Order: sequence, then structure tokens, then C-alpha cells
Amino acid sequence: MKKYPSPDDIQAMRNKGYDLVTIVEAEELLPRWQELDQVKQKISSAFAEVTLQEGIGLYEAQAIDDYVSQAERLAYRTKDEKLNWQKISVDDLNRCNSSLSFFDAQGMLFHLPAFLLASLNDEYRFDLIFKLTRLDPHTDRKFSLFNAEQRSAVRSYLLFLLDEPDEVYHYPDILDALEQYWQEE
Repeated sequence: MKKYPSPDDIQAMRNKGYDLVTIVEAEELLPRWQELDQVKQKISSAFAEVTLQEGIGLYEAQAIDDYVSQAERLAYRTKDEKLNWQKISVDDLNRCNSSLSFFDAQGMLFHLPAFLLASLNDEYRFDLIFKLTRLDPHTDRKFSLFNAEQRSAVRSYLLFLLDEPDEVYHYPDILDALEQYWQEE
């Protein structure tokens, strides 16, 4: 995803003596940065109080993917963040990218906002869109605990991507998912 300059970035450009054309081009992107910032805030707010509880955690999901023993799975789980999804590092999200396929509903509810924000910050190196747009018999189960505000935050993420030229390949899938699953309530 393209990085959009923030007001602070633009001020830093001015302070460093960037040429006027570059600053004007950055200022033209400011509305897109503001939209991005609103989507991030919406995600953070919608999922603010979510904890993992007894859900499948990031590393525990890796244990499932690795077909390890129950004892090893419990050891993996000790590494999982359980209270604050905002503490999960982008390195851990990238290292455990297959975990999205192995979360239960509570695990998905807890971890998805971290993945969404990493994606919006252009730090997640894998395809998150597929997990949100592939509609199959497990879709309802994976997202069953999402309330209206959380579903709306995911919808805002997908709508934001519809204006990203780099995501043009995914437009049909995003549009289908918005219409069939992530519709407004």
C-alpha cells in the first residue's frame, strides 16, 4: 500500500527545504492520509476492549499449522499475547502469517485488528484481503463474534482498499465480499 504523507511529514519536508512541487504533491495526498487515519482510528476504537480469553492465539495457531503435540501447543500458547492486541509486533504478525487460517472466532476477533493496521501501515508482507473476501462455509464461524461496530471497521478497511490502485486485482473480490458478507447492518 502506498504511504501517504501526514501533516507532520509535510511540515518536515518544509523544514528540510524540499522543493515547492514536492510539497504541493504531498499536500494533494493529504485527504487520502486523513481517510486512512480515520479508518485506523475506527479499527482501534472498534476492537479496543477485545481480549483473547480462551481463543486460539497467534503462536498457538502456528502450533496447529505445524501439527505439533498437545504439550508443544501449550508451550506455544505461553508466548501468545492475551490481553492487548496492540502489543503484538508486526514482526510476529509476519512470522505467524498462516495463523489467520487457524484462529477460532475469538482468536480472529482478537488478532484481526492488528493485521488490519499492519496492512494499512504497509508493514504486513502477506495477502490479508484473501482472508476477508474468500467466502466459504467457515466464513460465518470465523467472524461470528464481530459486533456491528467491528464489522463496520472491516468494511471501512475494504472500502479504503477499493481506492488503492495497487489493489485493482482484488477489486472484484472486495466488491463481492462487501455485497455478500460485509454489508452495512
